[in-house]
Amino acid sequence: SNPLIPLRLFRSRNVSGANAIQALTVAGMFGMFFSGSLYLRRVLGYSALGVGLAFLPTTLIMGGLSVRYSERLITSFGARRTLLPGLVLMAAGLLLFARTPVHATYVTDVLPTIVLLGAGVGISFAALMTLAMSGAGPSDAGLASGLVNTTAQVGGALGLAVLSTLASSRTHELLGHGGSSAAALTSGYRLAFLIAGLLVVAAVVIGAAVLTHQAPTAHAEPVPEPA
Repeated sequence: SNPLIPLRLFRSRNVSGANAIQALTVAGMFGMFFSGSLYLRRVLGYSALGVGLAFLPTTLIMGGLSVRYSERLITSFGARRTLLPGLVLMAAGLLLFARTPVHATYVTDVLPTIVLLGAGVGISFAALMTLAMSGAGPSDAGLASGLVNTTAQVGGALGLAVLSTLASSRTHELLGHGGSSAAALTSGYRLAFLIAGLLVVAAVVIGAAVLTHQAPTAHAEPVPEPA
């Protein structure tokens, strides 16, 4: 009679769509950062510190856009119109990373992906949270916030498990056929990057088809009559 998650919350297109997008994008991002770190470490020979510095531009771009510009973009263009270009940038970065070679250079093969991902996340995640909350009334605001954070954790865990398993299986298959270690590892990681990019492409499709410009008000509590 008093459920932890009332299913009526999912009647909102924005709530359902935003949570689906959250799960897909975080699944792709978690898998990419895990596999990308291993690629830099095991294939390109980066040190642990070098791997951290290689991903540093993503953090700087993400933080700069989130703090200074994402709110302005949402105010000017709306959350949906801000979200979709950000997701497209993320998908482009992941698909670009899926073509990385065995003997890659940071500036030409890694940095463009890092920049696109940082820009995409910095633009889209604030808009995604706005949409996830827009379909819930005041009484469901806490529930909607907790739901979208839980979706991120579940999506990240599943995405990391699936992508790392597929990458490992691909690598072992190539090693069994006599391939070199570097080539087999790279092929496995590229498969993970490709699937991660396709997950974000699916998120773009959901965002374009499901999300709405207007925030539903069906869950708002009625105003009591004055005594």
